[in-house]
Amino acid sequence: MSHDSQPANPHSTITAWRAIDAAANRAAEGLRVVEDFVRFGLDDRHLTTQVKNLRHDLTATLKLFSSETLHRARDTQADVGVTVSTEAEQARTDLAQIAISNLKRAQQSLRTLEEFSKLVQPAVSSHFEQLRYRSYTLEKAITTTRENGARLADARLYVLIDGGRDAEHFAQLAGELIAGGVDILQLRDKRLDDKTLLERARHLRKMTSESSTFFIVNDRVDIAALAGADGVHVGQEELSVKEARAILGVDKLVGVSTHSIEQARRAVLDGADYIGVGPTFPSQTKSFDQFPGLDLVRQVADEIRLPAFAIGGISAENVGQVIDAGLTRVAVSGAVAAAKDPKSAAAKLRAILQTD
Repeated sequence: MSHDSQPANPHSTITAWRAIDAAANRAAEGLRVVEDFVRFGLDDRHLTTQVKNLRHDLTATLKLFSSETLHRARDTQADVGVTVSTEAEQARTDLAQIAISNLKRAQQSLRTLEEFSKLVQPAVSSHFEQLRYRSYTLEKAITTTRENGARLADARLYVLIDGGRDAEHFAQLAGELIAGGVDILQLRDKRLDDKTLLERARHLRKMTSESSTFFIVNDRVDIAALAGADGVHVGQEELSVKEARAILGVDKLVGVSTHSIEQARRAVLDGADYIGVGPTFPSQTKSFDQFPGLDLVRQVADEIRLPAFAIGGISAENVGQVIDAGLTRVAVSGAVAAAKDPKSAAAKLRAILQTD
């Protein structure tokens, strides 16, 4: 270690080590509380694993310091901070506040570790910086999972429709689906010109604004923004969640199609508001080379608590298999939109999902 990297005097060294020791304990304790929240409060295996990995990586980084030095510098009895507390520290209104407060505590402690380690062991500082950035990603994922679990708590049936034969046919179908209890309507049409697509989107926005149905536009963030949609749905090869949100704003929904458990995990950390999971069964409206099927549904149901909609060839006849696999939210198209009586078909499927 060069002379320039050393603290100016022994008192500075002791101060740095005391701060590091205290911050290390606070960070580890805070992360443990957060881990318990996502484990027992959210029942989210994926986020539990992410927090646990962060906590273990913190432990590994702290081992780069001499434990003997840390223990020698510790002086709890002389620490004035031990007896200092505020009313806010003693007040917690719900489980989420406990989790976020402790995550903030861990983040602040990681910054303390990052700064004070520059005085005594500079090479370690960047490790704490990276851990801090990871904690920000986790905070977003935990908050998004919790908030959208509430925002979309009653959303069970998601229906994809195109622009129809003409504006009248489109409006009639959309009206029947809304009346049938569809929770989310997605406008997906690759054949219409932009002007007509925007007209359809604005019409659907007007219709859904008078109901509890969410309105999503597939892929086209520009159309979603111009029409004032509730959000956009993107695939693996479209805009990222970050890019879509930069255009739509933070309050809009951004959904992501996922075809593997790895993609589903990534979507959670990227900040998606919900995910589509599939394809589950062969579909008449979209072709796929591979079908992850019910195995993926089971994996997502086991690991992830972000709202997840199984998609692909689902109908009233096979939706029971999806429910048995662990998901009670589905996205459909032809099974409802192409039915002789779309309203009744939607109501029937919605009732099945609601009772399970």
